[in-house]
Amino acid sequence: MLNEESSIAAQSNSLAPLAFEPVFKDVVKAYGFLKTRVRHTPTEYSQALSEIAGAPVYVKWENQQLCGSFKIRGALYAMYSLYETQRDKGVVTCSSGNHGQGMALAAKNMGVKAAVFVPETCPELKKKKILYLGGDWIELRVSAGDYDFAEAESHEFAAREGKTYVSSYEDAAVVSGQGSAGMEMFMDEPDIEYLLVPAGGGGLINGIAIAAKAIAPEVEIIGIQSEASNPWVVSWQDGVVKTVTYSDTVADGLAGAIPQSLLTLAKKRVSDMLEVTENDIKRAIALLHREHRQVAEGAGAVGVAALLSGAAKPNGRKTGIFVSGGNIDDARLMEILISGS
Repeated sequence: MLNEESSIAAQSNSLAPLAFEPVFKDVVKAYGFLKTRVRHTPTEYSQALSEIAGAPVYVKWENQQLCGSFKIRGALYAMYSLYETQRDKGVVTCSSGNHGQGMALAAKNMGVKAAVFVPETCPELKKKKILYLGGDWIELRVSAGDYDFAEAESHEFAAREGKTYVSSYEDAAVVSGQGSAGMEMFMDEPDIEYLLVPAGGGGLINGIAIAAKAIAPEVEIIGIQSEASNPWVVSWQDGVVKTVTYSDTVADGLAGAIPQSLLTLAKKRVSDMLEVTENDIKRAIALLHREHRQVAEGAGAVGVAALLSGAAKPNGRKTGIFVSGGNIDDARLMEILISGS
């Protein structure tokens, strides 16, 4: 295992945010490492969504992934990409909840001490799963603020304690790991022409875009986020990160600022960014439960929300949607289902 880990560290050298710009070869390497360690989640035809869209729609069910989210991909690959000396110092990260679960699982499996910072808005389900998966290897720190506040605290803590910081999105190994989900989708359905992807910090959409454009160069890739946290939408036209005002959102996994590095990277392959309302997202969660008996969290349902609202326009093209996670508190899910959103 040490020889394998050392070779991964040498090829990715993820010592700083985007220490290198990931390309398709990096995604292929990540896929090769992860294919026996995570689930190849299904990409399935949705009759209900196809009828709504007037186009064939295929859903990638990453809510069925280990830890209930795609985040396990980037977290595992990033942890294994570190040098042993880096892991020995202990690892620090910040997460809205899903990345923290992946880091917790990796930390326990590898015997690495990890501190996971989460914002106070992190759902209880996600906090409990971080502690459950990581056991004695995890220190969970809940910040008294939003995601950006928690992230700043995590960076300060890592610097003060001399620990290794692993970003949940602005890290070349993380981006490459998330791209393995795109590899799977296009291996299963290589003719997808129009692709809807949740846009949070930028790791997922960039990783998927790298894979998708390499396999299907003509595919149009659209990022989706909530109007309650929409830095991608506001910053997209000029290609320069702008400050936005945040509101509470059911898509907690997408909340927070974005880095210029990943915005610049996304502009190379992603066609546009769209926003949806909070009610659109709730409708999407309810539809996925009603029509597919699938549990999706808010961040995972934004692509479906864009289709339901009419913001996304397939125009008859074969459409792919990433449902990126299913970690939603039971009470929140029941409230949405009962309200009939």
